[in-house]
Amino acid sequence: MYPVFASLLFRLPPHLAHSLGSAAISILGKLPFRAPLKLDTPPIETMGLQFAHPIGLAGGFDKNARLPHALASLGFSFVEMGTVTAQPQSENPRPNLFRLPADRALINRLGFPNDGAEAVVDRYRKATHQRPVGVPVAFSIGKSRAVPIEDVDKVIADYRASLRAVAPISDFVVVNVSSPNTNNLRALQDGDRARELLAALRDELGDRALPMLVKVAPDMTHETFDVLLDLISEFKLAGVVASNTTVSRASVIHTPKDVVDAIGQGGLSGPPLKAKALQFVKWARACLGPKPTIIGVGGIETKDDVARFLDAGANLIQIYTSFIYGGPSLPKRLAREWSQAKQT
Repeated sequence: MYPVFASLLFRLPPHLAHSLGSAAISILGKLPFRAPLKLDTPPIETMGLQFAHPIGLAGGFDKNARLPHALASLGFSFVEMGTVTAQPQSENPRPNLFRLPADRALINRLGFPNDGAEAVVDRYRKATHQRPVGVPVAFSIGKSRAVPIEDVDKVIADYRASLRAVAPISDFVVVNVSSPNTNNLRALQDGDRARELLAALRDELGDRALPMLVKVAPDMTHETFDVLLDLISEFKLAGVVASNTTVSRASVIHTPKDVVDAIGQGGLSGPPLKAKALQFVKWARACLGPKPTIIGVGGIETKDDVARFLDAGANLIQIYTSFIYGGPSLPKRLAREWSQAKQT
């Protein structure tokens, strides 16, 4: 059924297809006859939380926390809302989302469009006041576009405001310093800037036992990554999400180069990102040791992909682009296949 629906959606502009797809998912989530996901494998325990299986939804799909119940009903073991920013902001000028179907990939330059952290949190509170989501929910926080990256104090205050808003309703928080679609945001991964920001966010949490992970870019050098991992250990953060989208186009092999070049800037996701993301998961585990949590994300489409990321050191994985191409049945199918493989 979904291939027919997808073929129709993919004839529409990506932003319109996303809106219609989200509306359809919202309806699916309210249907009373959707069978619950039952697995024979024990839950995964990490960050002091329990996950029914390793497959979660990456940030970026539900930026304004409109669909947490519906997404959980599709079989995700956890969902990441956002990325939210302290200040409400619109998307970058369209076109800002592009499909590369031959590579089953996407390029986006959306730039954290959202209603602002306080408004998103208020919506989430109202939606979940009497009806819990039923799975762990993360919120991703990023920098507001209007805050100049050069003003470190304002950048830190901006992130602190977002963390302050989302902390009371989050099971864990993801600090996004790695999107390529907010000007120079990735500079916050480097040395002194990363130290100042992470120290401030650690201070903002105070004694609150809220796990906080850092979402990293796959385009940084190993030397920069090593410094960032050392800071994560120093500040006793929960771990990392590896990785965000890539600005490289070197791994796009099925889409003509002139088509890719015509799209221009933006973050590439899907199978072309897989090798880089997997490498960063392995590197993070080797550097962080066995205890911190690593969430692997990038081009995961099959149970074999799930196994590769878990074998590389990930505790959990996330999907996004494969969800767009594979449809709403994908989370449950991957979870069942993973569970069956664990029992053999």
